[in-house]
Amino acid sequence: MILRRLTLKTVLILIAIFWITPPLSLTKVGEWSQKADMLTARFGLSTSAVGGKIYAVGGRVGNTLLSKTEEYNPVKDRWARKANMPTPREGFSTSTVAESIYAIGGGNLGGMLAVVEAYNPATNSWARKENMPTPRWGLSTSVVNGKIYAIGGDEAALMTVEVYDPATNSWARKENMPTPRWGLSTSVVNDKIYAIGGTPNGFESLRTVEIYDPVTNSWAQGEDMPTPRWGLSTSVVNDKIYAVGGTPNGRDGLRNVEVYDPVIDAWAKLPDMPTLRGNLSTSAVNGKVYAIGGSQGLLRRALSTVEAYDTGFLPQSVQSMGKLTTTWSALKYH
Repeated sequence: MILRRLTLKTVLILIAIFWITPPLSLTKVGEWSQKADMLTARFGLSTSAVGGKIYAVGGRVGNTLLSKTEEYNPVKDRWARKANMPTPREGFSTSTVAESIYAIGGGNLGGMLAVVEAYNPATNSWARKENMPTPRWGLSTSVVNGKIYAIGGDEAALMTVEVYDPATNSWARKENMPTPRWGLSTSVVNDKIYAIGGTPNGFESLRTVEIYDPVTNSWAQGEDMPTPRWGLSTSVVNDKIYAVGGTPNGRDGLRNVEVYDPVIDAWAKLPDMPTLRGNLSTSAVNGKVYAIGGSQGLLRRALSTVEAYDTGFLPQSVQSMGKLTTTWSALKYH
């Protein structure tokens, strides 16, 4: 009887391990791996992560604007369709606050948009919010202390910074960014926003890094990115900013990947992304940076490609899930 109990317990533990723990990957730290293609090929999209899943929204293929929302599960390496965004658009930006994704601005093949729409993954529904004061596309947004900062944008190259408060559904103007640009990417480390790259005109590419402090409402200069580019995407893992892909001239895609350490204000080169591309989007989940979609060539061929870079950093919450004691407790009490 004792042997039988031990055997049953062992079996239950093994089941729990295989059920709860994500499958092992053969990918090594510092390497790229191929993932399941996005359901819809597109560029000029935006992605954001909620609850360990990545949501790819909007974008463009050829001269068709998209409103499609697709959810990626990194554990299962699988995509699923979700409710369409009400406004088809490209060149907009998304940010996550309190488990909701806010899609801000963008373009509609000639016009600039001020539209703000919020997606709730829990209810799979969209809601209209207060318009951004300045219509624009090619902007970037980032979140600090529950507020969304919309920075730069527009083909005329804006320095504009406006902040949205989801709690009050209202906007306010902030100090201009020193360098007017669009096609930039922004990321947050230690409550400061790093505005990286971009273009003033669609031809010239910038290496510029400027740092915004919401507390003092002021800007400072950071070390230039090694590769001048726009249409890139940045994501943060373990307080380091990963700059991925982009274009130097609006025509040629890049494989370049560089990482910035704000503590020492320095950049380092990383292994190239397998697929050269610009106008892509990235999101980080569990220590991996996922590069999603984008375009290639002068005709901007839309891609559905998804590739993941393993930074080697695993958040504590994920590490604990792999421990036997945690696994057994989860089995015991649920």
